[in-house]
Amino acid sequence: MDKGKKNLIIVVLLVLLLPAISILSYQKINDYKRERHLRILAEKRKAAWGEFKVQLVSEINKFKGDAGIVIKDLGSGWEFSWDKERLFPSASLVKIPIMAASFLASEQGKVSLAREITLKSSDKLTGSGILKSMPAGTTFSVERLIGLMIYDSDNTATNILTNLLGIDYLNSAFKEFGLKNTGLCRKVADYKMRSKGIENYTNAEDMALLLEKIYRRQLVNRNVSDECISVLKLTRLNDRIPRYLPVDITVAHKTGLERNVCHDAGIVFTSKGDFIICVLTRYKKSSSKQAKKFISRVALLTFNFYENNI
Repeated sequence: MDKGKKNLIIVVLLVLLLPAISILSYQKINDYKRERHLRILAEKRKAAWGEFKVQLVSEINKFKGDAGIVIKDLGSGWEFSWDKERLFPSASLVKIPIMAASFLASEQGKVSLAREITLKSSDKLTGSGILKSMPAGTTFSVERLIGLMIYDSDNTATNILTNLLGIDYLNSAFKEFGLKNTGLCRKVADYKMRSKGIENYTNAEDMALLLEKIYRRQLVNRNVSDECISVLKLTRLNDRIPRYLPVDITVAHKTGLERNVCHDAGIVFTSKGDFIICVLTRYKKSSSKQAKKFISRVALLTFNFYENNI
C-alpha cells in the first residue's frame, strides 16, 4: 500500500473516531463534574447535620425535664441520640409493640384478625378511647380493636387484646422483636398497680428499633410490617410530632401521655427523605403543654433540616 493510501486511511479513521473520542471525553468531564457536585453536596449536608445537632442540643437544654431522643435518617443512617437508653414510663407507647405482637399472633395462627370479641363490663378502663362508653355485649373484630388501640389510643381495646394474648406472650414477643427495655408489668391504665410502684417502661432506643424494623419491612415479615405502618398512619392525635409540620406530610406515629410523662414516636415521610423520630419526656409540672411543645419543636427542627439541606 502506497503512502498516500495509508495517509487517507488514517485521515478517515480519525474522522470516524474523533466524534467517539469527543463523546467519551465529554462524558468523563460530566461524570467528574457530577461526582464533584455530589461530593460538595455531601460535605455541605454533613456540615448542616452538625449544625442541626447543635440546634437540637440547644432545644433540649431549654426543656425543663428529662428527655430521651432518637432521630435517624433512614437514607444515610445518620443518627442523633440523647439519653436513648434512659427508661421512661411507657404510657401508651407500649401499644406499638402490643399491635406488632397482635399481628404476629395472627401470623402464627394464635388468633384470627376477623375473630369477633364481645365487650364485657370488666374490660372497660378509664382514660382514652370510646369503648368505655359502649354497651357491654357489643362485638368488635380483633383487627378493629388493634386499630382503636392505635389511632384512638383506646385503653379498653388494649385491655381486651392484653387479656386475649396474655402478658407473658406479649413480653415474649417484645423480646423476639429485639426490644431490650420494653415490657408489661401491669395492664395499661391499671392505676391501682401503678400507685403501688408497678410500672411499664421503655426507652427511645427500643422504640426507634421497632419503628425501623417496621419501615424496612423486617418486623416478622412484609405483611406484618405493612399492617403496622398502615395503622400508625391513622393516628388521630396530632398535637406533637405533626403539630408544626405541613398538613400534607405523612406521619406514622403513636403518642403516649400519663402523669408527668409525654411521648411521641413515629416515622415522618417527606419528598426529600424519611426519618424516625422518638421523643420521650418526663417532667415535674402538672401540665403536659410544655412537653408537647418541646416534642413539636424537635420535629420541626428535623423537618427543616430535610427541607433546607437535601
